Amino acid sequence: MPSLKKTNGPLDGPEGDRSGAAGAAPHGSPADGSPADGSPADGSPASDGTRGDTLPAAAPVVAPTRRDEVAAAGSELIGGRYGRRALPGSGPAGGQFTPVRVIALVAIGMFALGMVQKLPCYNWAWFRGTTSQYTHACYSDIPHLFAGRGFSEGLVPYFDRLAGDIPFLEYPVLTGLFMEVAAWLTPDGSLQEQGQAYWLVNAGLLMVCAAVLAVCVARTHRRRPWDGLLVALAPSVALTATINWDLLAVSLTAAAILMWSRSRPLAAGILLGLAVAAKFYPVLLLWPLLLLCRRAGRMRAFGTALLGAAGSWLVVNLPVMLLAPEGWKQFYLFSRDRNVDFGSVWLLVSQRGGQTIPPERANLYALLLLLLAAGGLAWLAFAAPRRPRLAQLAFLMVAAFVLTNKVYSPQYVLWLVPLAALARPRWRDFLIWQSCEVLYYLGIWMYLAFTGSGSKQGLPLDGYHFAIVLHLLGTLYLCAVVVRDILAPEKDPVRKDGSDDPSGGVLDGARDVFVVGRAARPARHAAPAPETGEQELLVTWGTPGAEGSRG
Repeated sequence: MPSLKKTNGPLDGPEGDRSGAAGAAPHGSPADGSPADGSPADGSPASDGTRGDTLPAAAPVVAPTRRDEVAAAGSELIGGRYGRRALPGSGPAGGQFTPVRVIALVAIGMFALGMVQKLPCYNWAWFRGTTSQYTHACYSDIPHLFAGRGFSEGLVPYFDRLAGDIPFLEYPVLTGLFMEVAAWLTPDGSLQEQGQAYWLVNAGLLMVCAAVLAVCVARTHRRRPWDGLLVALAPSVALTATINWDLLAVSLTAAAILMWSRSRPLAAGILLGLAVAAKFYPVLLLWPLLLLCRRAGRMRAFGTALLGAAGSWLVVNLPVMLLAPEGWKQFYLFSRDRNVDFGSVWLLVSQRGGQTIPPERANLYALLLLLLAAGGLAWLAFAAPRRPRLAQLAFLMVAAFVLTNKVYSPQYVLWLVPLAALARPRWRDFLIWQSCEVLYYLGIWMYLAFTGSGSKQGLPLDGYHFAIVLHLLGTLYLCAVVVRDILAPEKDPVRKDGSDDPSGGVLDGARDVFVVGRAARPARHAAPAPETGEQELLVTWGTPGAEGSRG
């Protein structure tokens, strides 16, 4: 509930004592427009090396086992929840096992388990078993495209024409470069030996991307590094990481969000542009950034990020665009002309209705629904009682694209995992969603086994439709919980200690300059502004221990 009183109480953190002034990061700012903690008004880093409107480095780290029932129950496997006398894993007395290092090691370990799960395919199913790669649920595009896209023959992506229906490589330029570098590192041998080695080389490179992804998520919210464990332990990441090359774009996107959280919009923009050069979906993050910067009056930071993104994208794409225009545009033509495919709501509708939806109509329907979702996001951004966090809007935008797109490949779940961990860091909700995604992962391979085998062993059409519905409902459930957190900020687990937007960078603690609807009308619980006595548009949120939390 909103509250105007400062309260003292036990902080649910490692030390378990009173919160003190460092227990909360103020959302509002004094009447002169500067942040409430005295940091520079432009959001530049404070003299101590941290952002002025974020918590100082000495602030206690949030222990999920003390705040999350599921995390506490799971911790019984390793000795129980974080206690009062536990030694934090940082600083000179903390040893080598800091949260970030532990999360990186866990991410690498889970990635390795995912590689082990692919062993039946690595040994023979990719090369000699048509449906065995489906019944073992270990399919990967990587070894198939090594031969199918000319890498085994030394063809140059985008420049050399391919035989078959697709004349050029149908991937964005940075992903094509990633694939080509892996081909350079692949030793000679028979076609099967080269295919195996190519997958191993790509898996090694993608393992680096997985570690970078987990570390970036762990470091984005300064007080909540253990949220990165959601990414590191996500079963969908282990299962889908080596299906395709999506982890490259996902890790670059996570790095861009990390840079934005550190108030470095140019670096964030450059990394985001590189992510778009590897996969299209990261461009969607520009819309939440624009909305939040408009509400907070930080349009200069958004412009800097936008220029950085456009510049880095052009640096990667322009040479291929000029020297091999036909090959460069193949990705966009393929995306436009691709038929309604596996996992999408459009496939469900067309198969249940018995009428195929042509690509152009599916493109139109998907675009209209995405625009509708973008409009709803704009309303949330401007009318919510407290400015939404960047991760919340970013997750909702990408989820809208995933739900409305005309194809949902199993590895697309990687796009949402880091955003979900930052937007809703609660183990129960995360695991509910992950369970739906794992069931869909198994469902699509069993359906392909059913359609590809003469014995019809596997999952029939109705069962596959059920798996699609599970995927859709799981994603919609997580979206609904995030929207609820936006409309009722006191339910947001990130903000319960009084924090504003730890991943917001220049947005964190900034004063609103443009709001509509409910946010434009002072609430009954609004506090009088310092010195002027006028009511502010902001409401005090927080929990016991979150002193001075004004939201």
